[in-house]
Amino acid sequence: MPPSSASAPASHHLRLWWRRRGRAGAAGATFAVALLAAALLLTLSYYASGPLASDSSSAAGRSPALVGLTLVRRAQEKGALCLDGSVPGYHLQRGSGSGSESWLIHLEGGGWCRNLKSCGSRQRSVLGSSRFMERQIEFTGILSDDKSQNPDFYNWNKVKIRYCDGASFAGNVKDELQNGTRFFFRGQRIWEAVMNELVFKGLGNAKQAFLTGCSAGGLATYIHCDAFRALLPTDSRVKCLADGGFFLDVKDISGKRTMQSFYSDVVRLQGLRERFSHCNSNMEPGQCFFPREVVRHIVNPVFILNPAYDAWQVQHALAPEASDPQRSWLDCRLDIAKCTSEQLEILQGFRKELHDAISEVKQKRDWGFYINSCFVHCQSLNSWTWHSPTSPRVNNKSIAEAVGDWFFDRREVKEIDCEYPCNPTCHNLVFARPFKI
Repeated sequence: MPPSSASAPASHHLRLWWRRRGRAGAAGATFAVALLAAALLLTLSYYASGPLASDSSSAAGRSPALVGLTLVRRAQEKGALCLDGSVPGYHLQRGSGSGSESWLIHLEGGGWCRNLKSCGSRQRSVLGSSRFMERQIEFTGILSDDKSQNPDFYNWNKVKIRYCDGASFAGNVKDELQNGTRFFFRGQRIWEAVMNELVFKGLGNAKQAFLTGCSAGGLATYIHCDAFRALLPTDSRVKCLADGGFFLDVKDISGKRTMQSFYSDVVRLQGLRERFSHCNSNMEPGQCFFPREVVRHIVNPVFILNPAYDAWQVQHALAPEASDPQRSWLDCRLDIAKCTSEQLEILQGFRKELHDAISEVKQKRDWGFYINSCFVHCQSLNSWTWHSPTSPRVNNKSIAEAVGDWFFDRREVKEIDCEYPCNPTCHNLVFARPFKI
């Protein structure tokens, strides 16, 4: 999520359409209107980790399941608290039938805060306080209980853990007072408290378990994957999926490392350097936080789901507003179809950076990846992109099909799409204006 004062913007600050090549007319207009209406309902965090469009199960006549919020028991005495000191929470939908002993855990995304001012803003939002969290949310995409939309995981126990610590569930600062104001940087304790509660509720006896996350939650999935494996029986099948979470340590168009600088502030603020054993004194603090460094030390199998032209990273890592005072990248940042040939060449270089960054993963036999050529961010929580008749495909496989094949060892899945604009099945985001900073 963005190097911003709070996080990714609220969806009501955005006007989103899905663009598909070769489709226009009344059908396209109807689709766009439906998506715009859905976007108006999304909260601040949902651009990162929630449905981006009208869910296809709803379009088929069935509304997505509404799942209630559960607040963590005895969180106060454990010190497992959101930024403002409120109790963290999660949404749990029980499985049934053949899925009753299988668990899918999803870590919500929503950016990071880099200083006390931006963390203070979060304290007054769903990304920093359970006081503002919805009491019920829709479960869609990989969380859906509709077999037609989620064929492999529809009847599992499914959990969405709400994100309210500002540092991908990684901080553990004992001191509450920061410059005279109370802040709780306790993401690690939130992770542990929720896991302990879920283990008691049945996760500890799971025969199969899948840790997933989107955006900042995708980064958290990398961070906690091995710890998750350690919670489960040794004979259980346990894997992890990070969606839109492979943030790159790249130079922006002005030659600065905007994301590294941003991450360095987050690491210093929440004392994360000690959290990562791979973080040595020769590294900038922010380097420790990038997935390329984190994945080198993960033992458990992980699936990397990422678009090669991540819309969030294009806007905030590759071409942030501060690097473009002449606003020459504005149209390209809003709509990849409006990029000039020179800008597309830079975007192809960004794609190559991602391929290079996952080069070590290619050698890991039990890992998997699915890198499509779409201009989007997270893709697992929206049924249009996860699994539907019009979902993006690589080698004629939807994301859900590829992930299912990998999780159940039906085949090796290491899919890399061709360069933009080769894939006509992509749903490319189009923005009315950039993400709010």
